[in-house]
Amino acid sequence: MMEREQIIRDYVEAYNNFDVAAMLQNMDDNIVFDNVSDGEVNLSVMGITAFKDQAQITTSYFTKRKQTILSLQHTDEVTTEIEIDYYAVLALDFPNGLKKGDELKMKGRSVFKFDGDKIVRLRDIS
Repeated sequence: MMEREQIIRDYVEAYNNFDVAAMLQNMDDNIVFDNVSDGEVNLSVMGITAFKDQAQITTSYFTKRKQTILSLQHTDEVTTEIEIDYYAVLALDFPNGLKKGDELKMKGRSVFKFDGDKIVRLRDIS
């Protein structure tokens, strides 16, 4: 369990530092990633290449971003869920009306599923 916690903490640190290579370090080649907002999946990618491409694209969306882990819970032998505070500063204007320089602040959850020491599924929920 401690190994999973460290993998998750390393992933969050890499995310906060815009370090895509480090984000991928403990990902399975067949990673499945979903982003859920307001109860609906608005992004789903399969495979480490697609995840890497998406992660690189999103680095251009923000000048600053930070996930702070509020809690971490092992829900079963392969699943760990974290609760986070999320903060970001937008690097560009968004179609929904958010503008460059706007700050985002929200709470969310991330659910990590593991196979051994590899993340095989990641679901971000906000």
